[in-house]
Amino acid sequence: MGLQEKIKSDLKESMKAKDAPRTSAIRVLIGEFGRQGTKELSDDQMVAIIRKMVKNERETLDKSGQATSDYLEILEAYLPRQASEDDIRAWVSANIDFGEFKNKMQAMRPIMAHFGATADGNTVKKVLETL
Repeated sequence: MGLQEKIKSDLKESMKAKDAPRTSAIRVLIGEFGRQGTKELSDDQMVAIIRKMVKNERETLDKSGQATSDYLEILEAYLPRQASEDDIRAWVSANIDFGEFKNKMQAMRPIMAHFGATADGNTVKKVLETL
């Protein structure tokens, strides 16, 4: 089952359970997918949209002084598990030869290509700065 089908089935379940915050968050998410212009989105496209929405919600919460919200937690549940700093560091030490690059930050491209949506660029940058 793809991410789009999972979200649609979760909407049905939340409506049956009368879980208003979850239903509302999923409806906003589906509405954002509908604005993209194509009927079927790939999982990678959907994850990118969800990441953008999570980033916007975090910025809003930071401005209001709140730490988290139900909406944010619901959105984050649809994101793939993020690679930890230790996972990234282990892969980099096993697969990246820094002699090929002028500086360490140029190694971000192959690292991000390997990890894809499971690694945050800021986390990879932090790992590279510590090496």
